Amino acid sequence: MKLLNFTVFRLTIFLILGILSGYFINIELKISVISSFLLLVALTFVYVQGQKKLETNNIFGIIAAMSMLSIGILVVNIHDQRNWNFHYSHIDGAIDDTPKHLHIKVSELLKPSLYQDKYLVELVAIDDQKALGKLLLNIDKDSLNTALDVDDELYINTRLNDIVGPLNPHQFDYGKYLEKKYVYHQIFASNKEILVVPNTKKSIFGFAHQIRKTINTKLNQYDFKPNEIAIINAILLGQKQDLSKDMYSQYSAAGVIHILAVSGLHVGIILLILQQIFRPLNRLRKGRNIKIVLILILLWCFATVAGLSPSVVRAVTMFSIVAIGINLKRPTNIFNTLAISMFILLLIKPMFLFDVGFQLSYLAVFSIVWIQPLIYKKWIPKNKVIDYFWQLFTVTLAAQIGVAPLSIFYFHQFPGLFFISNLVIIPLLGIILGLGILVIVLALLNILPELIVRFYGSIISNLNSFVGWIADQESFLFKSISLSATIMILIYLLIYFGVRVFQERSLKRMMSLLLVILLVQIVFINNRLNESSSFTIMHKSRKSIIAIQEKKVLKIFHDMDSTSIVNDNTIENIIIGENISIVTYDSIRSVFDIEGRTLLIVDSLSAFQVSFNPDIVMLRDSPKVNLERLIDHLQPEIIVADGSNYKSYVSLWEETCKRKKLPFHATAKMGAFTIGLR
Repeated sequence: MKLLNFTVFRLTIFLILGILSGYFINIELKISVISSFLLLVALTFVYVQGQKKLETNNIFGIIAAMSMLSIGILVVNIHDQRNWNFHYSHIDGAIDDTPKHLHIKVSELLKPSLYQDKYLVELVAIDDQKALGKLLLNIDKDSLNTALDVDDELYINTRLNDIVGPLNPHQFDYGKYLEKKYVYHQIFASNKEILVVPNTKKSIFGFAHQIRKTINTKLNQYDFKPNEIAIINAILLGQKQDLSKDMYSQYSAAGVIHILAVSGLHVGIILLILQQIFRPLNRLRKGRNIKIVLILILLWCFATVAGLSPSVVRAVTMFSIVAIGINLKRPTNIFNTLAISMFILLLIKPMFLFDVGFQLSYLAVFSIVWIQPLIYKKWIPKNKVIDYFWQLFTVTLAAQIGVAPLSIFYFHQFPGLFFISNLVIIPLLGIILGLGILVIVLALLNILPELIVRFYGSIISNLNSFVGWIADQESFLFKSISLSATIMILIYLLIYFGVRVFQERSLKRMMSLLLVILLVQIVFINNRLNESSSFTIMHKSRKSIIAIQEKKVLKIFHDMDSTSIVNDNTIENIIIGENISIVTYDSIRSVFDIEGRTLLIVDSLSAFQVSFNPDIVMLRDSPKVNLERLIDHLQPEIIVADGSNYKSYVSLWEETCKRKKLPFHATAKMGAFTIGLR
């Protein structure tokens, strides 16, 4: 099988390349519109000429590829609201430091932080001037106020703030993540500062939110435990906000995190259930057409209620095509179906391409349909029970082969017992989905028997217990795995050529596989030769951390307790990002030698009377020091203030350094202070 022989696959590849070009290269909207129009005109002309001559033309293929490339750039530009005149970035003074009177509308509820509820909102107006754009709204938590709902309209007086980037090396860049959702600024408020305006106009997302809210209200009337409700919301309603951090970590460690995101597995099971429910319609004269219409309507209703996330939209789009093919008795090629669904989704939502769930979902399905049959055919058991579990195992193995490199790249861990957890949970998922739909319907009708509540709750509780037990087998969970983007791509090439050799051994395929293995070795050798060393003053709120990296050895100097520092994410990120082998911990010293440069630390004791002139002075623990006198006495090259200092002190020190025309680095604003070492 040659995937590139499928026209839709080639078109999808060039569309993806266009989306990547549009995102990473700044190409004006006008240029992408004109180029797309001209290329489509040229494509039509070449096609008509080819039809007249009844022959294919290579020029047609080249222009078609260029058209898809240009259209990919165009859809990125169209969806980026900054290219539209009414976007707030084009309004004078919208992004300055003065408060603005904002009229906003809630579009999405996000997982709250420890101290704030978070929402994605859409601008309606700034200072009574029409505006559009998306913002991140942070509201201080208040037990006396109820949470906002989707489509709520608010008035608030505040200023637009930048979204702070990562302050430490290898930290997750939340700003870049939000940028892919077209969110470039954030606003802060307390409940007292917000005026909520009644809104009778409901969008499809608001309507779906109200349905989910009604379902939860009904379910909460019964004796379900909080963790059981959280799982029902995740598996059936596509909402993971109520999942505790511990539960999410357990499902991830057990290798079954995919069942918490409504995806192809869930939609496929629901499609099978609907096929059985509506099977009697096949006896009617036009029953088959009625059946497919009902199935499609119900699938998209489910997708809407589940929040229209990238994974559920992808799955419902793909299975809609499959359902049409099944009910019209027309065979469909699953690879074409995958490509068509991806093509349609990326045309509508190009930023889906950067969504982790979207990537993992397509890789899993692609691996299953390509690799699973090859593994299964190596041994076909005669016993039906053994055959069932062998099929289940090969499906799980194929999916894991497809998603493992990308999953390790993003999450830096690999669950060694994934096959055991999936063998148990995947068959159970069909029961949970089918019975869960029945539970929701009966709850909405107020006729849900307590016996079913206890039975269904016990299934979910046992599921959670099993997942917790798998997650507790820590010796089978491989953590802190470092994997660069380059190595990840090479691993996928290894998988591709390895599977090709597994299909059919030939000299050409073996040579291709050996070439990729050679490339992997070259990259590893190059990485080893270019290992970096650095001295870094980290940012940590109310604490001090200094990290000295000497190639694969990391030395940490800190003022934290031993348990906290070992489990600290800022250190873990460096260990993973730099592939560190050895880590040592020690307390903060007063003086550090950095390859001939001296760092003096001035802490709460405010002692700076030393017999040498340091190149760098670090202020920590809010020392009550006369900074002007310190600068005059020590004459350093730069002053650094870490996260252990009061903000008011840092502001005063910054003003002093400005007057003295001395560089000042505050880690709370500028991030970690790093010096490269030889």
